[in-house]
Parts: sequence; structure tokens; C-alpha cells
Amino acid sequence: MLDVRKLDIPEILEIVPRRFGDDRGFFSETFNRARLGENGIEIDWMQDNQSYSAEAFTLRGLHYQEPPFAQDKLVRVLRGRILDVAVDIREGSPTFARWVALELSADAFNQILVPAGFAHGFLTLEPDTEVFYKVSAPYSGAHDRSIRFDDPDIAISWPLRGRHPVLSAKDEAAPRLADIRTPFRFGENAK
Repeated sequence: MLDVRKLDIPEILEIVPRRFGDDRGFFSETFNRARLGENGIEIDWMQDNQSYSAEAFTLRGLHYQEPPFAQDKLVRVLRGRILDVAVDIREGSPTFARWVALELSADAFNQILVPAGFAHGFLTLEPDTEVFYKVSAPYSGAHDRSIRFDDPDIAISWPLRGRHPVLSAKDEAAPRLADIRTPFRFGENAK
């Protein structure tokens, strides 16, 4: 009932639920704990979040929370299109500081699973974009962290077409990866 595909960093997964359509439209189970478990995904989801971005080229991220509030995220787009990016920030990982990106859209109906230990962000590619995501830990302002979206050591290829993204003040002032002390270690539980 789910198509699950590993991306270039194998811990990051694309998940595509099946849609059943007829002349009225369609129906889909966008989340089913048992079906995810059948695919080796056993996460206790704690909270649902939804964001709306009025403008194209709005960039949210790169965000993560430190333990004990580290979050796994299951992200999908309700309206519009985004480029979703995950950066490995697990010290000792063979893919440390590498990133993987996936275009998510309402039309493609795909989702991305970003586990704890990865910084996460997305760029809206259309105006009036709505993103919905599940997280495995509640928000904690005291544990909330960010990394610069344009950190040259990570070198994400954001499709900005020469524009500066719409950013929050927090994201505009975020430190580089080299200037943070990551709490995540490869091979350890990130929680």
C-alpha cells in the first residue's frame, strides 16, 4: 500500500501512499502506523504541524532540535511544491555534511521521512504553498537550532534562480555547520 524508496543518503526515505480515484476524486491513507511498520518505520509520532508560505522562494530551515527533543519528520505538501532538503549532521557519519533533496508536491503526492540527526529545510517553488508534517517530539524552544541555508561547506543547490529567499530573522542569522557542536553521533540513537 506504500511505495518506499531510499534516497542517496539511505536513512532518508521517499514514501508515496496509494491513491484510489474515481469520478468524485480520490481517497488515500496518507498515514498508517501498521503499513509504515511493515516497511521498517516504527516511530511514535507526537505532533502534527502545518505551514503556509504566501510567496514562492520562501525558505524554512535548516532546522533541528537537540536531544531529548530531537525530531523525526514525515513531510508532505498539501498545496503547491517544495524542494525538501536533509543534511546529515551526525558526527562520524560517512555522509556527514552531505545533503539530499527531493521535490515534494501536492500533485506527486509524495512524502519524505527525515530522521533525527539531520538538519531539515525546504524552499517553496510556488506561491501559496502548504506543508504538513508529523514530528516524533514536541517543539522545544530551548532545544531548537538552525544552520545557515547557504553554508558553503554544505553547498546546497537551492533553485533560487538568482533570487534571495524569503527568510525568517532566525534563519538569516543561523550559524554555519562548522560553528556548531552537533549533539548527534553516527550509530547512536538520536533521541
